[in-house]
Amino acid sequence: MQATVSNPPELRRAFAEALLRRLFLKAVAAAQPALRIPALLPPRPKGKLVVIGAGKASAAMAKAVEDHWDGPLEGTVVTRYGYEVPCRRIEVLQAAHPVPDENGLAAARRVFDRVSGLTPDDVVLCLVSGGGSALLPMPAPGLGLADKQRLNAQLLAAGASISEVNCVRRHLSAIKGGRLAAACRPARLVNLVISDVPADHVEDVASGPTVADPTDCAQALSVLRRYRIDAPAAAVRLLESGQGETLKPGDPRLPPIETHLVATPQESLEAARAEAEAAGIAACILGDSIEGEARDVGKVMAAIALQVRRHGQPLPAPCVLLSGGETTVTVRGGGRGGRNVEFLLSLGIALKGEPGIHAIAGDTDGVDGREEIAGAVLHPDSLDRARALGIRPADSLEDNDAHSFFQALGDAVVTGPTMTNVNDFRAIFIDAPATSA
Repeated sequence: MQATVSNPPELRRAFAEALLRRLFLKAVAAAQPALRIPALLPPRPKGKLVVIGAGKASAAMAKAVEDHWDGPLEGTVVTRYGYEVPCRRIEVLQAAHPVPDENGLAAARRVFDRVSGLTPDDVVLCLVSGGGSALLPMPAPGLGLADKQRLNAQLLAAGASISEVNCVRRHLSAIKGGRLAAACRPARLVNLVISDVPADHVEDVASGPTVADPTDCAQALSVLRRYRIDAPAAAVRLLESGQGETLKPGDPRLPPIETHLVATPQESLEAARAEAEAAGIAACILGDSIEGEARDVGKVMAAIALQVRRHGQPLPAPCVLLSGGETTVTVRGGGRGGRNVEFLLSLGIALKGEPGIHAIAGDTDGVDGREEIAGAVLHPDSLDRARALGIRPADSLEDNDAHSFFQALGDAVVTGPTMTNVNDFRAIFIDAPATSA
């Protein structure tokens, strides 16, 4: 059904919600490892193929490798609890995300051991996706797992960007920042990466365990100071002394490295745009790497949507505005969090119930924050329906409690584990203004 000005309100709303949910699922489907892995597999080596990896998509990636590899292989990957995909020849371990746990520490050691004793005839195939930083915790000498857990929690709560968080992680790790790559030498290393970071900087995906790192200890230290992080004395010493330095491009300790992007936020946005256009709705991609405070991005997107609704710019309604990236949340309250739902609630408050504007926001891995909820859908009447339930939207936003807000309305988006991760997905549908009969 096309969205036209002649449709009654209830049909227009149903059309909007169905369209938005379909766009989100299309974006997720476009990033499935099984679609992209086969064409990127390396030639069969003279020696053996050893598969390693970490991330929310790593098990699905490993299954895709197994299904399309015609020779012997072995390996170990670690994924988030609940994201396991059964494999026959590749060991799949599970650990905690976003806060690392002891299982993650043991898994990191197991992955590290997998690449020892290799020869120049061997190939290491590393499968990396978002979430790998927490799933491969191996603290630098002098630090413990509890130190890494506390630092990670502080940085996330302070609103540090993902690149800032990962800069610190790399320099306080014994496996990230190219260190796992160095352990693979003298074997050749092939990275297959599903990007969940702005601008697809591969050193930020899982904090770059198997790629060189262009940042340094001084930058990591400046992040801690900028956000006034109460870091352990051992961490500060590592950074101030330079002993936590990562491997830089051209470092002779690195093996030959080949890196391929398996899936990216831009490709998922393009898949969503094609789906919208197939439904007869114009679509505009505003950006695949939008960052900033979730509530601030919500205000900006509301202003753009209102410009479309009132003035037909930058394109006339009906249309869809698409965007991706990774926003941040500076925790102020005690709510259930979620950067995508916080964006959505801020968007709704800024729109003030403007007719004809509907939106969806969700994390393509199916987990927004720490909740097993991908995101939510916003309608023009969402705020009024919440008030009728005794919920004050501004209070929910101030308490960082948008998950509770949208669940009370029945508008949460729950997908379960998606087996991929190309970061946040946002779509705003602006309907054409209704005309009187």
